[in-house]
Amino acid sequence: MIKFTKMHGLGNDYVYMDAIHQNIEEESSLAQFVSNRNFGVGSDGLILICKSKIADFKMRMFNADGSEAEMCGNGIRCVGKFVYDKGLTDKTEVTIETLAGIKILQLHVENGKVKTVKVDMGEPILNPKEIPVISEEEPVKNLTLKAKDKEFTFTCVSMGNPHAITIVENTKDFDVETYGKILEVDKVFPNKTNVEFIEIVDKNHIKMRVWERGAGETLACGTGACASVVACILNGLTNNIVKVELLGGPLEIEWNKEDYHVYMTGPAVTVFEGELIEMSKN
Repeated sequence: MIKFTKMHGLGNDYVYMDAIHQNIEEESSLAQFVSNRNFGVGSDGLILICKSKIADFKMRMFNADGSEAEMCGNGIRCVGKFVYDKGLTDKTEVTIETLAGIKILQLHVENGKVKTVKVDMGEPILNPKEIPVISEEEPVKNLTLKAKDKEFTFTCVSMGNPHAITIVENTKDFDVETYGKILEVDKVFPNKTNVEFIEIVDKNHIKMRVWERGAGETLACGTGACASVVACILNGLTNNIVKVELLGGPLEIEWNKEDYHVYMTGPAVTVFEGELIEMSKN
């Protein structure tokens, strides 16, 4: 029997498990099972909170298809809420080890519970080999790809995981699924990519929809919001502090001009607690 917590950041929902005090096995299969919205708990993936030798905690993240991912901005905010609300720490500044490096979280507490979290996401990666994307350009701002009947121009950024950002006229009516699933697996992305379709509202406000690698379209993506703002600034389209409007709600993203780190502030919400009795073999 495994205890779990269902949480979300702007509707980007994951199943969270304490892997410090519980023995979690077959993580990939478990992620696929709990993510299933008909036969499991229902989520965009599974996140494990583990011991770390180099930070306060370690976060392991698995997509709904069972693949392990480097980082999730919405997910890591909920990790901060999880460890504080459950008494695993009493600190309001915590460090989290991820496959994309150590992230620093500032926890904003109200009435003894974490309400919002500000995450130092570190410096964006613009080197094409490190993103990775096959391109001779650095930064990659003019990557042209075709999918079905449309041609797109992408700016590519990594926030510890790869993102390809393109501008569309109207995010509301854009067919994210049709084009996202094609572009995700384009041969220029050796590790596949997350695809962000953005609409510029003004210098301080953008709208974004995202096709997440291994998960499909989700209501929000924190690293995608960060990457999108970096892309906008690189192309001279926005200021350095931007409201990013996602399907699940808004995030505030800042690319700090002094330390070049990207900072993300947004909510973290607990939905419900449960216990997994057994994992279906069907």
